[in-house]
Amino acid sequence: MAAGAGKGKQSMELTYMAEWLNTVFAGYDHALLSALHSLAQAAGGFFTPLFYGVSLLAEHGIGMLALSLALICFKRTRRVGLCALCAVCCGALLTNFTLKLWIARPRPFIDTAGPYHAWWQFVGAPMVSEFSFPSGHTTATMAVMTSIFLCCNKKYSWIGFLLVLLMGASRNYLMVHYPSDILGGILAGALGAVAAFYLTKALCGRGHGRARTPAAP
Repeated sequence: MAAGAGKGKQSMELTYMAEWLNTVFAGYDHALLSALHSLAQAAGGFFTPLFYGVSLLAEHGIGMLALSLALICFKRTRRVGLCALCAVCCGALLTNFTLKLWIARPRPFIDTAGPYHAWWQFVGAPMVSEFSFPSGHTTATMAVMTSIFLCCNKKYSWIGFLLVLLMGASRNYLMVHYPSDILGGILAGALGAVAAFYLTKALCGRGHGRARTPAAP
């Protein structure tokens, strides 16, 4: 069994928030996970390598951090890169170091007697660690794409949100997150990006202000 499964087994005594999420979103979570499992079965696993690849783009946030750093390297995109980098850090702080530990929601596949465990095995039983809510992959992706949307031409930058949806779908398809975890990740990533946007705007504004101030005679 995967490492994440072992860690989750130790947390079967649910926190209040984990139990609330499991109860309130039970129908929503089951409907979407069931639909994705049906897709996996109908396609004979055709989409499984694709979703593994999509998930890899945000594994440990590395892909999103790399994209942010690449944008920083060019003067024309430096501001959006700084905003994206700050947003990923804010999202990680909110998600991995706060909400995941506080809510401590076990992964969907932890209950070996439930359907999600069998569905997780069907797609290769991907190894994961830590808790489930919210999705760190989705948080990082949403943080970067929202930063790009806020800083760039909105006529085209909204397209980045399609990657957010694809990332969320990949985590659900692989049965390592509930759909409600994806909603939490979208919210956390958006909050991180908005905070980073105003922080970057303030810092860049101060820098420009100092540059325009004439030297004292």
